[in-house]
Amino acid sequence: MTGPWISDTAEEIEHPTVPLGINRMAIPRAAILLSLSMIALIFISTLVVGYSAWKFLDMNQDAFDATDRSLIQDPESERWYWEAILLYDTCDPRQDDWSWPEALSEQDDLFLLPGEVRCDWEHQGAGDRASLAIHNRGSQPLDLVLEIIGGSIVFGEGGEPDLTITDLEANDSVVLELELVEEVTEHNVQIIVSHLQVMEAQVILDLTVYAGAQPRDIHVEDGDQIEVHYKVWDADTDEQLDEGDLLVTAGDDPAWIEGFGWSAIGLDIDSDRGLLPGINSGTSHVTLLPPSLAYGNSDSELKDRWLRFELEINRGPLT
Repeated sequence: MTGPWISDTAEEIEHPTVPLGINRMAIPRAAILLSLSMIALIFISTLVVGYSAWKFLDMNQDAFDATDRSLIQDPESERWYWEAILLYDTCDPRQDDWSWPEALSEQDDLFLLPGEVRCDWEHQGAGDRASLAIHNRGSQPLDLVLEIIGGSIVFGEGGEPDLTITDLEANDSVVLELELVEEVTEHNVQIIVSHLQVMEAQVILDLTVYAGAQPRDIHVEDGDQIEVHYKVWDADTDEQLDEGDLLVTAGDDPAWIEGFGWSAIGLDIDSDRGLLPGINSGTSHVTLLPPSLAYGNSDSELKDRWLRFELEINRGPLT
C-alpha cells in the first residue's frame, strides 16, 4: 500500500523540527533591520531636502531681497507709501485715530491724508459703479495687489474681487472702477491694498454700501459718453470756481482733468436716458479730487488745490 505517510526517509529528516530559538528571534531582528533602514532613509531625505532648500534660497536670494522696506515705508510715520480712497466725498478717518484736515491743500506731510479712511457708497441698484483711487506717494514705482473682502463687489476690469497693479509710478495715481454685482440693502466690505512682495505691507479701506431711495435702470460705466451738469468748488474755501454743461466720457477722458472723467462713473439714469422733455430721471453725486487727479501736473493756479465736484447726469449714455 502506498500513501503520503509511507516513506523510505525518516520523518525527522524529511520534516526537520525548526529550533524554537529561531522563531523567537526572526521577527525582532527583522524589525530592528527595518528600523535602521528607515532611520537611514529619513536622514538621507533630510539631507536632500535641506540641500534643495539651500540651493533654492541661494538662487532666489536676489528676488527676496529686491524690496528694501525703506523704499516702501516712511521712516518717520511708519506708514506705507500708498493711499486708497473712494472718490466720493463721503470718507472719514477709518479708526477715528486722526482728524480730517481743516485745509487739505495746506498739509505739510508727504501723504494726502493723515491716515486710512472708511467711505460710504449709496448705490442705485445692482450694476452700479464707483471710482477707487490709489496714490503712490513714494519715490519708487510700486507693484500692488488689491483684494475686496466681503463679496458683492468686484473690480470693473476683469470682473474679479482681486487685481494686480504693476509699476505704479512714483508720485502718481491710478483710478479703478468698482462694480456692485448684486442688490444689497447695506453691506460692509474691506479693500486691502498690499505690496506684491511684502504682503504684510497693507493699506485698508473700509467701505459701506447701502441702497438709495430709488433704483435706476442704467448705471454709467467706464467708456460711456454722457452729458452732465457740473459745479466745482475749492474744497478748502468752498469758493465756487465754475459751473456748466459738458459732454464727458466716463473714466479715462483725456479732454478734461483726469478726475473729472472718473467722477462721472456711477451716475445713474432711467431707461428714458434723459431724452424726454421736462423729465429729469438722472442722479447726482459729489466727488473729492486731490491735486494729483485735478490740476497738480499743470501750471494752473489751482495746481495745489483739492476740488469738490457735484455732477448730475442730464442725458445718456449716448452710445
